Amino acid sequence: MPRTIFENIVIEKFEETMFLAFCKYMPIRFFEILFIEKGAGTLVINEHKVRYNDNQIFILIPNDKYNFEIEQPTSVSTIKFLYSFFNNSSFDENHTQRKEWFKKIETILHSANRTSHITLQSKTDESSIYSLFTVLCNEYNDDHLKNEAILKSTLHSILHIISRNVSFVSLKITDSKIQDIINYIHYHIHDSKKLSKKEIAHQFHLSENYVSEFFKREMDISLKKYILTYKIKLAETRLKYTDLTVTEIAQELGFTDSSHLDKTFQSYKGMTAGNYKISLKTE
Repeated sequence: MPRTIFENIVIEKFEETMFLAFCKYMPIRFFEILFIEKGAGTLVINEHKVRYNDNQIFILIPNDKYNFEIEQPTSVSTIKFLYSFFNNSSFDENHTQRKEWFKKIETILHSANRTSHITLQSKTDESSIYSLFTVLCNEYNDDHLKNEAILKSTLHSILHIISRNVSFVSLKITDSKIQDIINYIHYHIHDSKKLSKKEIAHQFHLSENYVSEFFKREMDISLKKYILTYKIKLAETRLKYTDLTVTEIAQELGFTDSSHLDKTFQSYKGMTAGNYKISLKTE
């Protein structure tokens, strides 16, 4: 049966081990960040094998299955957390911060390289994220400290660094401009004004007519349909992992109202967003 956790966040560190007792090839019911400080071997994620070595970070989401095949003594930190870890914080009465945290998780959920390690693009990000892992582990494991606000803000910083280092496009891109446009769309998906054809053209120094032609040629899908498809993916993610209502999701993603989201969701998924949420509870 799936592995579960009974706290909103659990942080563990294993030093130079050849065996990880917690790690079995069965589904998980939480989000998890693995930081492999040193070691070598193979990480099997959903039957996909990837080699690992020193200073690598992997992201796992609910329903993932994974297992370590360790070849050299491995030191690894694991951060397991539920979405509810971000709920009901005393300094977040309007849930604004919670939504920001989940936006970072969404970015990771829909990245193309989630079953390989996260490639950090700069030495600065590498240094920062490794330091943040140390802060998080120290804060969690010292019962005299263990401040929830510090745990949340540190985890948020880690998620932020990871989210700005992931790629979104699953096919091989030869033109870096289309990758930049995709990244821009995903980053601004909650701001309809920034997703207008005119604004995207302005941001990437293209004519308003050419940006649509360029996108269609490179991605084999229209710009408008790509944005809408991604919004439906985000709606599905929020229905799965949050307690947001259909109305709240519709508002956040720029749909006219819940009926508009329901109708669009049905055209893509074969059922309304409301019925999809009910089916998840049944499962």
